[in-house]
Formats: sequence, structure tokens, C-alpha cells
Amino acid sequence: MRYQLAPMFHRPYLLNDLSQKLIESHYENNYGGALRRLNAITQELASCDFKQAPGYVVNELKREELIAMNSTLLHELYFASLGLAVKMSATFADVLARDFGSVERWRDEFIAMGNALAGGSGWVLLVYLPRDHRLINQYASEHAHGIAGGIPILALDMYEHAYHIDFGANAKAYVDAFMRNINWTAVEARYEDALKVEPPRPLVQPEFGDVPGVTVEEVKAMLDGNEPLQLIDVRPQHYVSRMKDMIEGAIWRDPERVREWAGELSKSEPVVVFCMYGFDMGCKTAIALRDAGFDAKYMKGGHWSWRSFGGPVKQHV
Repeated sequence: MRYQLAPMFHRPYLLNDLSQKLIESHYENNYGGALRRLNAITQELASCDFKQAPGYVVNELKREELIAMNSTLLHELYFASLGLAVKMSATFADVLARDFGSVERWRDEFIAMGNALAGGSGWVLLVYLPRDHRLINQYASEHAHGIAGGIPILALDMYEHAYHIDFGANAKAYVDAFMRNINWTAVEARYEDALKVEPPRPLVQPEFGDVPGVTVEEVKAMLDGNEPLQLIDVRPQHYVSRMKDMIEGAIWRDPERVREWAGELSKSEPVVVFCMYGFDMGCKTAIALRDAGFDAKYMKGGHWSWRSFGGPVKQHV
């Protein structure tokens, strides 16, 4: 399985007291880096001969997979938590009051937990526990507290207390015995229950209607496969002149003058347009081109998703 980058669904330049530079660097280097690392680890695991691999190799790969996977999941949640400030609804305030005593007490605890991590590492999360039907604030230290949002359905305890009385130091015999004693009926029942838990609601851009989009991974595959594609960079001029880099295979066109340059394009080949973050100019230009009869789509996540994905770029003058 290859994991795909989640586009940035807010406009970094509209955030209060968080700079655009900070958010873009965080997205590209930390989130994008974790995703690239996760895909590299996944590829190594796919080619691993687990019957022959030394234990330390398996331990390292699976530990790094856990850290990279949680890093991507938590970063996606982090970026999805940002945007233009919206007042908390009375309904949700009642939920926080029910589970924490008051909204103020929840906020005080959440902030205190964040402050307590100053100079260290980790995450502070507001988490819903399906078992208890309540919210709780929790730490997630170094991405390694289990898969974020995961619902376990089978567990093997590898602490010595789980096997020493019967097997001494022979952990392998214990694992073999455990595998022979799994109640698969119960496991499958838990799996069926887990299927009923809805995944996080996908983020959408309702202001642009049903304009179709493609992922950066799909665009990269089209370019690598030499498929017919007209890839148009429609970032505003001030972004292009400031950043000095462009996606390989793309040409820049002024989004404000789409009616002038649209005639240069072929209506027999698909068009993909992109801006900085995948909305605004990208969607608007795609809509304008579609209205003019072109098979046009926008690239989700835009230029920054491409960079974070590790797609090739070139310098321009």
C-alpha cells in the first residue's frame, strides 16, 4: 500500500499569529517528510522475508512504521484543526461541560498539558472514547502510543509476566501457543463492530461545487507514464516570482488572463491546473476552462502538496 498526501484545506496566510512560512515549512518538511518516510518503510516491509529477517530488523522496521504512520495521522489532524476561527457551538460546549465540568476547565487542562511539554516533545489530543462515550484529553508521546484512531481487535501481551510461569524464557513457544488459542469468532465480532465506527469526515471545499480534482500522486503517474497532459501552473505572479521553483513538466500562465491563453490549449488532451494550496485560483481556473469546453481538473493540494510529496521541481528565472 502506498499512502497519499492529504491536501492542506486552509489558507495559511489567513491564520492569526501563525506565519505562512511556519505552516508551509511544517507541512512540507514535517508532515511531507513523515509521509515519504512511511512509504519508504512500507516498501521495505513489502520486500522483507520475515522468516529469515533478524529480530532487530523487524523491530526497527515496525517501530519506524508506527512512528511514521502516527506522525502522518496526527499531522493531518493538526492541519485539519486549523482555519479561520469559528465560535464553539452551544451544543459542543454542553458536551465539554458534561465531560470536563465546564468549557473553561477543559481549556485550562488542554493548555496546561501543552505548556507542560515545553522544551520536550509529543502531542496533546482531545479524544473520543467509544467505550466510555466521552471525551478526554491525552498525551501522545513521540508518535508511539498506538495508531491514532485505531480500534484494537486482537492483542498479544509480550511482557514476561504473560508467559514466564509456563514457558520461562522460551517466548517463541509462548507465541506459538497463543496463535493456537485465538478465539477467531470473538476477533471477527470485534472486527464487525469496528467497521461500524465511521472514519473522520473528509474535508471538502464546498465553495467550489463539484469541480473535479486529481491528487499529486495521480499527476506524477501521468507524467511518469508520458500520458497526454497539459499541466498549467496558475499561481499568482507574486508567488511565482518569490518562490523561484516550478513543477517539472508544468508551464505557468497568469490566472487573471485565462481567456487570453486558453486558446493555446488543446481540447483533445486533459488539462490539470494548480495553484499554491489547491483551491482558489486552481479551482476557479479549472471551472473557467471547463466552461470553455476543456477537460480540465485542479490538482488537490496544489504546489505545496507536490513539494511535500517529493515531486520534482525546477528553478526558473
